[in-house]
Amino acid sequence: MIPASFDYVRATSLSHAIALLQDDPDGTKLVAGGHTLIPTLKLRLASPKLLIDIRHVEELKGVEIGETIRIGALTTHAELLASDPLNEVLPIFRQAADIIADPQVRNRGTIGGSLANADPAADWPAVVVALNAELELTGPEGRRHVTAQDFFLDIFTTALNPSEVLTAVHISRPLTGTQFRYRKIRHPASGYAVVGVAVALSLKGNSVAHAGIGITGATSHAFTPDSATQFLLGKSLTRENIDEAARLASEQADCMSDHYASSEYRKHLVRTEVARALSSFKA
Repeated sequence: MIPASFDYVRATSLSHAIALLQDDPDGTKLVAGGHTLIPTLKLRLASPKLLIDIRHVEELKGVEIGETIRIGALTTHAELLASDPLNEVLPIFRQAADIIADPQVRNRGTIGGSLANADPAADWPAVVVALNAELELTGPEGRRHVTAQDFFLDIFTTALNPSEVLTAVHISRPLTGTQFRYRKIRHPASGYAVVGVAVALSLKGNSVAHAGIGITGATSHAFTPDSATQFLLGKSLTRENIDEAARLASEQADCMSDHYASSEYRKHLVRTEVARALSSFKA
């Protein structure tokens, strides 16, 4: 449980961190909350030559609310939970943050760290996918934006280049009256999602005007079940329509299997959790 030796630098700015990354992208790791990196260092599953601490880079912090909501990558789970202005607009952040791990993790872990790590059972990937968020990536060539759906590629694999830093999450202000839900079946030991479902839904009268669904825990990376969201548009939330949308979501999930849950069980959970989330919305 002793990591291999490495050099340590505390970055003073985003440009400083990017410059350090450029020197040896493959041999360098960024650390903010460190909840995944530090255990992997101790187990020697990761052995970087250089560790760059970005915790004190102010330009990566804070929440800005306008026509677009911008959440800095170093915003902690606890700050998202506590932010009344954010949760007046996007209450799903409080719903999700409130069931992430424990207070110790929430006070140190960051949304950017969770997204960049791309653990297939993490909570935030489902949320940003459901909200059709854009992730701001900054590197030596400047800034670029990638949609959340295109960002997550595979288990612990993203569109982030080795010399880039995930700097912020951008979310369009939702339509007035949009409702949100985040549900998950927790692993009893880790608290990670065996299956987690995030839903953003707008109704016009009794019909669905907009639907966003993000699913985590089930497959190798967070995804949106396009067939289910397309099916819901223009339809009322009857039991039959909810059941069909849940079935379509389950069919699209190429589920993982491990010692805790089989692929068949995860597929069943996708169906039941999508149905339960949709059943909770009110016209």
